[in-house]
Amino acid sequence: MIKKSSLWLHKWLGLFTGLIVFIVSITGCIYVFYDDLKIITYPERFIITERIPTKKTAKPLSELVTLANQTLPEGEEINRVDIYPSKDRTWVFRGMKLDKKKIWYSENTVYHKRIYIDPYLAKVQYVENSKFEFFQVVLQIHRTLLLGSFGGTIVGVSTIIFLIMCFTGLILWWPKKWKKKMVRKAVWVDFRVKWKRLVYDLHNVLGFQSLIFAIIIAFFGLTFSFPVLNEAISKLLNGKDAVEESSLDKHLKSTVKTSANNVRSESLVKTLALHPEADMISIRLRDSEKDHDVRVRLEKDKTSAFKWYYFDQKTGNLNKIRSSDNLRNGDYIASKNYDLHTGGIGGYPTKILAFFVSLICASLPVTGTIVWWNKRPKKGRKIKKV
Repeated sequence: MIKKSSLWLHKWLGLFTGLIVFIVSITGCIYVFYDDLKIITYPERFIITERIPTKKTAKPLSELVTLANQTLPEGEEINRVDIYPSKDRTWVFRGMKLDKKKIWYSENTVYHKRIYIDPYLAKVQYVENSKFEFFQVVLQIHRTLLLGSFGGTIVGVSTIIFLIMCFTGLILWWPKKWKKKMVRKAVWVDFRVKWKRLVYDLHNVLGFQSLIFAIIIAFFGLTFSFPVLNEAISKLLNGKDAVEESSLDKHLKSTVKTSANNVRSESLVKTLALHPEADMISIRLRDSEKDHDVRVRLEKDKTSAFKWYYFDQKTGNLNKIRSSDNLRNGDYIASKNYDLHTGGIGGYPTKILAFFVSLICASLPVTGTIVWWNKRPKKGRKIKKV
């Protein structure tokens, strides 16, 4: 009875969300290696063409932001900067504006530009219209199906359904008898069988083999569709005890100062001095009422290894430090949502794993549909009464 109910649920949920699961999985597959592919695909944007002396320092951030803003059309402005301490990398100045009332991607993204600048020569190396850049479009298909927040909800609901199907699929996969032959068929694909059986085995066996990893990827993907889930994880697992600030952070807060009239440039200089080997430093250009935050990504392509510095834009004081090595349990898990979702948590081995798991997830709606089609009652065939 349980298997019969699970089969009915698995079949109709799969037919209902199959296309969306395929699209989200295949685009996720492509985006896993985005950080590597973008440099291979666009070396003229990310790599500085002229050799820079080791001791040469970058121009002040305020000067570079002005240069980037002058490059943009009237009405557009830079609101984020991605800084790479490596001497051979350009800095990326990003300007973006959304109209959340609009649904279609071409309309809700008012503009999205990236200006690639050689920070040592204050030279614009490339201007990119990111709104229609390939990887950005792939990301938006993955997150919203190019349908804005409405599409994001569709993706989120489809992901929840996919998670339900993971459990119904496990029930259907479960062997009736745990004999050696039955178990072998359940965990290994025999390519010598006829094509209909092969398609069934590919769906059944590959689904089981990727199950745990698919659940992890899907669950943490939900935190982007429904940010409240990330907040719930933090609150649920944090506990009541506050984390004590480290002695180093206390020392930095009392000694690191910037001029009130030059917080952006000076805070970057001081952060670069503290983290010369950082993978990337990201800065949001906020209004003067909010703290100026400098976000340091400590390890390559891993957002969960970080140090964030918050400077008061009126006084220049360092008000707060948030570090990945000093978090409560809930915040610690929540901070790893992106790396767990994309496979970056363990570097290239887990990225490769995430790639193949996403590829398998994309194949499941295809093989599942073929299995359903093959099992449909054929016209002219008598259906035996049970």
